[in-house]
Amino acid sequence: MELELVRIEKPTDLNVILGVTHFIRSVEDLHEALVTSVPGIKFGLAFCEASGERLVRTSGTDPELVELAAKNIRAIGAGHTFLIALGNAFPIHVLRAVREVPEVCRILCATGNPLEVVVATSEQGRGVLGVIDGQPPLGIESAKDQEKRKGFLRAIGLKL
Repeated sequence: MELELVRIEKPTDLNVILGVTHFIRSVEDLHEALVTSVPGIKFGLAFCEASGERLVRTSGTDPELVELAAKNIRAIGAGHTFLIALGNAFPIHVLRAVREVPEVCRILCATGNPLEVVVATSEQGRGVLGVIDGQPPLGIESAKDQEKRKGFLRAIGLKL
């Protein structure tokens, strides 16, 4: 078995969701979940088929984001993985709907941070072992940091 780090190529401000699903129908079901979660959402979706024709299946509402998702999932190359590149939405807006898609087995990450995917390759194929999401912490938040965090969440409307 060989291990490899695959860096997700994306603009700094772009959020992605990486997960595992189990059936080709996932592409359409994930598309439907996304467009019904956020009106006018811009996204690209790519899925690695694990058997049959073994194609990268794609969908989305923005051609550039579809291309970006396809490029990154192709680099990962692990069967039954999917990547969603979000244009004008954040993971918090769509994660519940993505999780509720019956074929989705797990979400590996939902992030805007720099992202590396740990991929194992065997004689059979490739699989995702995990992700490296962002950078390590520099310390523990102070009372001032807590106030700042709480203020930010309220300023953007995620807490009352």
